[in-house]
Amino acid sequence: MAPFLSSSFLLLLLLSFLPLFSLSFSTVDQPFKTYIIRIDSQSKPSIFPTHYHWYTTEFTNSPQILHTYDTVFHGFSAVLTPDHAATLSQHPSVLAVIEDQRKQLHTTRSPQFIGLRNQRGLWSYSNYGSDVIIGVLDTGIWPERRSFSDVNLGPVPARWKGICEAGERFTARNCNKKLIGARFFIKGHEAAGGGLGPTSPINDTLEFKSPRDADGHGTHTASTAAGRYAFRASMEGYAAGIAKGVAPKARLAVYKVCWKNAGCLDSDILAAFDAAVKDGVDVISISIGGGNGISAPYYLDPIAIGAYGAASRGVFVSSSAGNDGPYPMSVTNLAPWIATVGAGTIDRSFPAVVVLGNGKRLSGVSLYAGLPLSGKMYSLVYPGKSGVMASSLCMENSLDPNMARGKIVVCDRGSSPRVAKGLVVKKAGGVGMILANGISNGEGLVGDAHLIPACALGSDEGDALKAYVSSTSNPVATIAFKGTMIGIKPAPVVASFSGRGPNGLSPEILKPDLIAPGVNILAAWTDAAGPTGLESDLRKTEFNILSGTSMACPHVSGAAALLKSAHPDWSPAAIRSAMMTTANTFNNLNQPLTDEATGNVSTPYDSGAGHLNLDRAMDPGLVYDITNNGYVKFLCGIGYEPRVIQVITRSPVSCPVKKPLPEHINYPSLAALFPNSAKGASSKTFIRTVTNVGQPDAVYRSTIQAPRGAAVTVKPQKLVFSRAVKKRSFIVTVTANTRNLIVGNSGAVFGSISWSDGKHFVRSPIVVVT
Repeated sequence: MAPFLSSSFLLLLLLSFLPLFSLSFSTVDQPFKTYIIRIDSQSKPSIFPTHYHWYTTEFTNSPQILHTYDTVFHGFSAVLTPDHAATLSQHPSVLAVIEDQRKQLHTTRSPQFIGLRNQRGLWSYSNYGSDVIIGVLDTGIWPERRSFSDVNLGPVPARWKGICEAGERFTARNCNKKLIGARFFIKGHEAAGGGLGPTSPINDTLEFKSPRDADGHGTHTASTAAGRYAFRASMEGYAAGIAKGVAPKARLAVYKVCWKNAGCLDSDILAAFDAAVKDGVDVISISIGGGNGISAPYYLDPIAIGAYGAASRGVFVSSSAGNDGPYPMSVTNLAPWIATVGAGTIDRSFPAVVVLGNGKRLSGVSLYAGLPLSGKMYSLVYPGKSGVMASSLCMENSLDPNMARGKIVVCDRGSSPRVAKGLVVKKAGGVGMILANGISNGEGLVGDAHLIPACALGSDEGDALKAYVSSTSNPVATIAFKGTMIGIKPAPVVASFSGRGPNGLSPEILKPDLIAPGVNILAAWTDAAGPTGLESDLRKTEFNILSGTSMACPHVSGAAALLKSAHPDWSPAAIRSAMMTTANTFNNLNQPLTDEATGNVSTPYDSGAGHLNLDRAMDPGLVYDITNNGYVKFLCGIGYEPRVIQVITRSPVSCPVKKPLPEHINYPSLAALFPNSAKGASSKTFIRTVTNVGQPDAVYRSTIQAPRGAAVTVKPQKLVFSRAVKKRSFIVTVTANTRNLIVGNSGAVFGSISWSDGKHFVRSPIVVVT
């Protein structure tokens, strides 16, 4: 009798949801889209043996489901009509329905530049990160590169549960004791089309349906984080030396979520987060995000959701701040459980000089490695004199061959890739190109491996060049390439393209958190693309030099691996705190960090807490730790309801009766927000707790650098630790009269609070905003 009752109940259950399916299939005129469905997993009826059975019975049919999520997220992604998705959103077990969106990639000497030294310090103390596993979510990997050799590495950590997924030109033999796992996630792309769907299959000459990297970006970021020592490395002679990642012995697990010329789908990214945490990674590096400074709320952002699921299980997540600087509020990946990394320069450059017919020399940069111009002067032409924007920017098919043939062409930067402009000039018959920055890029320069002789100039030099062209009847010029130069000063400098604060979602949280090397970084490269990435670039190179916050992010990922290896009991928040509170705020001239875009002293909106310094982060003295409950209180404080918070946290939560203040999250920075309408002096109070990770018996005293026009007090002014007392709390009060604050263009003033025991120096930025 029992089987009959059970079957009857199941039939009744199916019939009760018949209208749902009828609606799904009756709206045949609606376009199908991909959606991510967040489910309250605890509401699964016991009749279903698995969540998948529940999903395919109650919510949609099996062929429509792309991914199921069960580790960092509970739910599934599926191809649905908008009406079907809207109906699902009303289901009592559905917490959220999120339309799938496309994200974009945010696109040596740098380990030494962040304080790492052979056979000593953090490298030695952590054994170069040998037992730590870094998961890289990117475009895949070119496994044959020397950077991924497993020579002299010990066995794969026993806790590893991942796989080496076979596919086109990729087999299980491509993994080893260095590259211990590789997967690819393409179902979201196939459902969305975008050149990769069933109706438009992958072009075998363009992509690989496997973890193999057709783009190069993933190979570059993976080797930056954890590449092995590779001697005689260079990019066509530039940056010659020994290439190595930040954590050379750390293990790599690669999750291909981005596809050449097609971006990265949220549904695939979330599936990779789910797999990576289940596989057993310790660190996740994701140089991916939105653009134009637009950030979705945390509960609608799969990167934020996936990162929370990872961080709540002890996995450190670092992500890039985006490349839409120097504009304010351009920083992306804003969640407080993510380490958000901006980009700075290092003390190496690739100078090139434009020599004008009047003898004037203009300084720029270039990675051109072909036949030189050998001092020969060529006619110089600036298409922008016509007033046509497309010609000024050297866009595709915008140049008149009669104007460009046999000449050096001046192109304005913007709207199209820098290397693509050189190809346009080449197609039009030009012999060379000079790329001139506009005011938005300022003096920020990055090297490119152009197909023709080319040089990039800053805004001031570009203006001087254009003035020469317009004032001379027969302007001529040549370009001289000077190779590699080290010892550049000042360095670091905040890269002009690096995403800037304030935080557009939660101004109480300073973002970016810090900066790391992200300009002209040498790392491994794919054989499937030339150094420019252009289809017409048939050159092969083992290494390439790239710039972007994409390059800065894996420096912090590798750094986290080293710190995790040295301090296995530290939480992700403690590791991020160690990096932030020990970051450099001075350059190699012992002067404050500056902003490449303006030449002015940088602010925490540009550089966060400062530039990564692992020499000090290994032993920070004190750390600001944050529990999962701390993040939940923060989400309650910014006004999210418990059911919305559960979209992020997976588990049900409850908010305190008295609404918490979001600024009370135990973050290593403080942002005091004062309304312009406030009359007279107002105060903001911050509660912080520090954990002693240094000598057991220590006494720390505070030093305050108050923001201009504000007053800052701290109680107590002295923190005493012992073997029995490892945590101490203190209260910071910021008082300001908005009428007296001179905030300037940033809309804020800045200061800091520091704690020192005579050996350690633990610094936190203070931001006062009106």
